[in-house]
Amino acid sequence: MPLILAACVILGIIIGTFFANHLSSNRLNIINSGSNRLNNLLHIIDDQYVDAVNIDSLVEKAMPQILGDLDPHSVYISAKDVQIATDDLKGSFSGVGIEFVIREDTIRVQGVIKNGPAERAGLLAGDKIISVDGKPFVGKDVTNEEAQHRLKGPKDTKVKIGVLRFGEKKEKVFTVTRGEIPTRSVSATYMVDETTGYIRIKSFGENTYPEVLIALAQLSQENFQNLIIDLRDNTGGYLQSAVQIANEFLPKNKLITYTEGRKQPRQNFMSDGRGSYQRIPLVVLINEVSASASEIFAGAMQDNDRATIIGRRSFGKGLVQQQIGFPDGSMIRLTIARYYTPSGRCIQKPYVPGSKEYGDDLLERYQHGEFFSEDSIKHTGPAYHTTNGRTVYGGGGITPDIFVPEDTLGMTSYYKQASMSGLILQYAFNYTDENRQKLNTFNDMKELSAYLVKQNMVEKFATYADKVGLKRRNLMIQKSHKLLQRYIHSRIIYNIMDEDAWIQYLNIDDPVIYKALDVFKKHESFPKKHE
Repeated sequence: MPLILAACVILGIIIGTFFANHLSSNRLNIINSGSNRLNNLLHIIDDQYVDAVNIDSLVEKAMPQILGDLDPHSVYISAKDVQIATDDLKGSFSGVGIEFVIREDTIRVQGVIKNGPAERAGLLAGDKIISVDGKPFVGKDVTNEEAQHRLKGPKDTKVKIGVLRFGEKKEKVFTVTRGEIPTRSVSATYMVDETTGYIRIKSFGENTYPEVLIALAQLSQENFQNLIIDLRDNTGGYLQSAVQIANEFLPKNKLITYTEGRKQPRQNFMSDGRGSYQRIPLVVLINEVSASASEIFAGAMQDNDRATIIGRRSFGKGLVQQQIGFPDGSMIRLTIARYYTPSGRCIQKPYVPGSKEYGDDLLERYQHGEFFSEDSIKHTGPAYHTTNGRTVYGGGGITPDIFVPEDTLGMTSYYKQASMSGLILQYAFNYTDENRQKLNTFNDMKELSAYLVKQNMVEKFATYADKVGLKRRNLMIQKSHKLLQRYIHSRIIYNIMDEDAWIQYLNIDDPVIYKALDVFKKHESFPKKHE
């Protein structure tokens, strides 16, 4: 019997070896799951590949591809990019406190945060940064990412910034002690007219809700009776911030939004009835860039018939991401659920996993004419109904109650080239720099605007642009004069004052603002019941 057992064992080894060598072609001799195959592949490459391979680098390149094949918003963020990716939504970050632009491979200080580290050290708007910590920082190495990497840093650490100041030839070096820099998500708060308050929210971050409460308190002191909340170009942010703000305007037990996914049971977000502005007439402005948390807020107001939505169809981003960190400091944002409006609409527009068409959707909308004609809006999803029985549609994004087309009056190829090439931004900055002493004497946006009108800025720009390669086209310049003047003036106002003043200037002749004021005048901000 022992001899028979030994012979069987030997025979089994011979047969197994034969199949492994001749039928499996050196493949792994176990049935692997997908994750095991991936791990084994990396081990095989590391062990047997002809050249030395950096496995970490290989994984770094593979992870975005894997996540990109799931959906458009699941992403991998490397350790070095995590801070940049999260700073915008945090209430603050540690840095020097400047706003800058890059012109001609040089960092130009566009603005200095009041009472911030840079201002305390002596930096001024208009300074050109030419060195950081004693090392030259000009030329092709100057990028937004590299500038943030060098200027941001832990609180209370020091950085030496060398600048060239207008009218001076010698470098001045300032030692700046980094500190906490607040990030504002409410970029403008003011009274549009005697009864209408306006709040512009550019993102939904950690501090957006308290910022909105402060803005509402400020408008209350000015006795506002109507309110415009502007979410145009707001790409979203934190769900909780949108829910908190929506709660301020809704009566008790109203559904704000709900989320649901394969592994995530439905979660309802309800109003608690404690909001202080449940009866204020409200208009919400959106456009094709408004996304995510912006769409949650707009959808909650629309489906509950709480506000009139004005503008153009929103982006259609309704996937819920969860941040998951790795030991090396990198992280992924993985889609775990979808957002739905109170009526049951899925906010997310359709997509094909791994397809590149999703990123071209806005361009396709533009070419299809959706930005210019309400009839061109494609409703691909089923019909739903608001609380009052009004019909709204799924299929992605929030379609406004009142459509306002993109203004193309005066648009010419000359204006498009002047704006898209960055020439207007460059000219506005140069003009600001050369005339800063005079421009700083204006404390009121309207006074500064009136002064700029007298300076014949469009003619001066056309002369400048002609010298740097944009050939003068007098008939086109005449046709686009209003657009050119508006763009040039707005950037100079932004450079000299702040974002609030800039937005107020742009809103002066904004047809969307006009439409909102008309809605209030007709007492139509609360949508009526379907008849």
